[in-house]
Amino acid sequence: MTRVLFVCLGNICRSPTAEGVFQQALARAGLTHLVDIDSCGVGDWHVGKAPDLRAQAAARRRGVDISHLRARQLTANDFHAFDYVLGMDRDNLAAIHALQPADSQAKTGLLLAYAGLPNTDVPDPYYGGEEGFEQVLDMIEQASAGLIDELTRGR
Repeated sequence: MTRVLFVCLGNICRSPTAEGVFQQALARAGLTHLVDIDSCGVGDWHVGKAPDLRAQAAARRRGVDISHLRARQLTANDFHAFDYVLGMDRDNLAAIHALQPADSQAKTGLLLAYAGLPNTDVPDPYYGGEEGFEQVLDMIEQASAGLIDELTRGR
């Protein structure tokens, strides 16, 4: 089983959205039995809280339920528990690299590297309007397809 961890700043907008969207993409591809998914934040501000209501509403409009998810913070142990630790933007990736133990075998990077998009940062929609959450969903859906291709290559 491959384990994938999505990481954003506080784990209430982008990374839980990625977790839900990727879970849906795996289900559509019949691959849920091959990949385990989780999400977290680099900060501890929202630990234990549900995703932002706007993120939940935007995801729900696309048939994705993320209401059951709860925020948690990235830990050094995550680098041993997960095969992929993927940040939503370059700041998240810098925080991931700062915490990553030297003996970790986890592949780290940016989620949008799998989307074939010129911009590798998923913008944080927290301080913006509803359209920001829709844009995040579009980007994550595209990246999810590319990540599935990566994970199934060679199977």
